[in-house]
Amino acid sequence: MRITPKNELEYRYRKLQVEMAAAGLDAVIILQNADLFYFTGTIQSGNLYVPVAGEPVYLVRRDFLRARMECGLAQVVPFPSLGDLPGMLAEHGHRTPARLGLEFDVLPVNLYRKYASLYPNAQIVDASPLIRRVRMLKSHYEIHILQDAALQADKVYRRAAEVLREGMSELQVAAELEHLARLEGHQGTMRMRAFNGEPSQGLVLSGPDAAAPSSANAPLGGMGLTPAFGYGPSYNRIGRDEPIVVDFGSCFDGYLVDQTRIFAIGSLSDRMRRGYDDMLAVEALMLELAGRQSSWGGIYDACLALARKLGYADSFMGTPGGQVPFIGHGVGIELDEYPFIAKGFDQEQLLPGMVFAFEPKLVFPGEGAIGIEDTFYLSESGVKRLTFSDRQLVIL
Repeated sequence: MRITPKNELEYRYRKLQVEMAAAGLDAVIILQNADLFYFTGTIQSGNLYVPVAGEPVYLVRRDFLRARMECGLAQVVPFPSLGDLPGMLAEHGHRTPARLGLEFDVLPVNLYRKYASLYPNAQIVDASPLIRRVRMLKSHYEIHILQDAALQADKVYRRAAEVLREGMSELQVAAELEHLARLEGHQGTMRMRAFNGEPSQGLVLSGPDAAAPSSANAPLGGMGLTPAFGYGPSYNRIGRDEPIVVDFGSCFDGYLVDQTRIFAIGSLSDRMRRGYDDMLAVEALMLELAGRQSSWGGIYDACLALARKLGYADSFMGTPGGQVPFIGHGVGIELDEYPFIAKGFDQEQLLPGMVFAFEPKLVFPGEGAIGIEDTFYLSESGVKRLTFSDRQLVIL
């Protein structure tokens, strides 16, 4: 079990305090599991109170002893109930904040109202953008964990080439890959910040079913097993001479990477092969622009323009009416972190420390899908690959 070092946690909350001071916040209260893990090293239920100066206090309701074991912060205290929060913080020397930040993007309304009643004279504002900006720049410690996740992703890719057979269902292949990933340290679940975000551990989609529309905010969704979860692999049987998409989120010690590779049994049509090569060209353009630290939106616009120039206006990142307005997304503890290589983010620049998955894909109704996805990070010396599996089409 990897325990987040104390100096890493100190580095993180101090970065947040810089953002808080610039935004005029006196304190931030953190509740959501992903944010708690980032700033405390654990997800034990409670409140992390971060003042604009000084040490944070982690008030833990359940389980205190485990929190004390896993969290490297100096002040970890048992917490009887939410109503005791102001008094307990006062005992630790913290004055009532005039401007208090909460995670508006994930906090339930009823819980927000409870905090508002505890601090009736405070101005309560959204701290989510501050937290997400701190989290988007990965430390060397985080990059090393992401590299471990990439090793897992490569093992999944190699296993796919071993188990894929004509007549297997998408579900059977996905189960084989998930089984391996679990043995290699995958927690079996992934986190996503978006409301109703319920990411599948891995997509194995074949033939026309890969082009099936779904509610997922992604270029590919699949039919899934039931309308209760209407995306992901299904009972569809894998056939010959059709693209098989293996889009897998590998996760290790809480951090994830995204990788997509394309397989086929027998052969692939010229249209699919050409489409794959063209998506590699889109990826190459991204690498060039990212190396210049271009804007998130600028990279999206340029790559979209290239895809349209290559003849994919109606199939790039989905089918007409279902095309998503992004090509890449940040990854880390969650699947949808900053940066967003997406429409409208023209004022946001790529910066060293950012980690993102880039996924140029084509969707052809009645035929299937083709494309690639890798996870990258921007270092001081340029763009580096985290996922590294062979990028050639795999014909079995």
